[in-house]
Amino acid sequence: MNNHDLLIYNTLTRTKQKFVPLQPGHVGMYVCGPTVYGDAHLGHARPAVTFDLVFRYLKHLGYKVRYVRNITDVGHLEHDADEGEDKIAKKARLEQLEPMEVAQHYTNRFNDAMKKLNVLPPSIEPHATGHIIEQEQLVQQIFDAGYAYESNGSVYFDVEKYNKDHHYGILSGRNLDDVRDASRELDGVGEKRNQADFALWKKAQPEHIMRWPSPWGDGFPGWHCECTAMGRKYLGDTFDIHGGGLDLIFPHHECEIAQAVAAQGKQMVRYWMHNNMITINGKKMGKSYNNFITLDEFFTGSHPLLQLLHSPGALSQHRRLLERGAASLGKRPRTPYGGHQAAGTHRAAGCRHHRERVCRKAHRRLLRRARRRL
Repeated sequence: MNNHDLLIYNTLTRTKQKFVPLQPGHVGMYVCGPTVYGDAHLGHARPAVTFDLVFRYLKHLGYKVRYVRNITDVGHLEHDADEGEDKIAKKARLEQLEPMEVAQHYTNRFNDAMKKLNVLPPSIEPHATGHIIEQEQLVQQIFDAGYAYESNGSVYFDVEKYNKDHHYGILSGRNLDDVRDASRELDGVGEKRNQADFALWKKAQPEHIMRWPSPWGDGFPGWHCECTAMGRKYLGDTFDIHGGGLDLIFPHHECEIAQAVAAQGKQMVRYWMHNNMITINGKKMGKSYNNFITLDEFFTGSHPLLQLLHSPGALSQHRRLLERGAASLGKRPRTPYGGHQAAGTHRAAGCRHHRERVCRKAHRRLLRRARRRL
């Protein structure tokens, strides 16, 4: 193994830390994968590409890496809540298909897109529906530890009781009062004892297609259970890295921490890593905002926003920025069509103080900005 120190920004500690694996020479990494009820968009590609780079770099350093990236094919309800319809079941109902047809179709589409992006496949790609037993075992452990309760055939995590013994909000920096304020008003809590409680197991209504038997009756696991259960199965009770997008810090990853500590009495993950989100007009790219660019649209350039970025007028503007910045530095810039343009004089760039360091830095920034746009 190369003697390179790797620094990781750990969301849990909010500091950069030297990476030291749990087992010398080996790294266990779990990354949250897609919920497969529709075509993937650029927002889904970002964590895949980000942690592909982490995966490759760890291997470059000489580590043997077990990289687990899950497929969510059950339990992810609309609006990431504990009520509503399962996203995959809803898609199946609308298209008159079996839920597993929907899940398989979009899993295949996602993996094909990853190949086009040159993203390596993970070491293991577990599906939530293939690990119902492990999720039921997790729920039972939490129940036995006294941090869960049954209500009308569903099982909920008792956040208030957990918070008395541990700290709910350790990852996101929230306290329980903040969580309560952000939750529904008390009148809408329904089966829950408290607003902040989250589902570990949901009772299946008669019309619900996706259901499994359990000690609490027929139902399906809560969304947060799958990653805790599958991470522990393939990487052990404690492993090195857990990754995902910033939008998963709360509630998903916060709930994962609570589940693991409640079930086994200790933290499951040593380094939490999160990538930033792709935004359009200041909003997170997402299907709920209807502001997404699918990967097919990205590959073909067929989305209107992509056509705008690559219109002749936009390219001309970006080229002028590139030429102006390069000319101010006395360099010959490459054009987007190959070849070179004459650098011109510094006077043509409109700057009379080219010897000043501040001005040169500004022009370098301008040059970098133009190159990125091209």
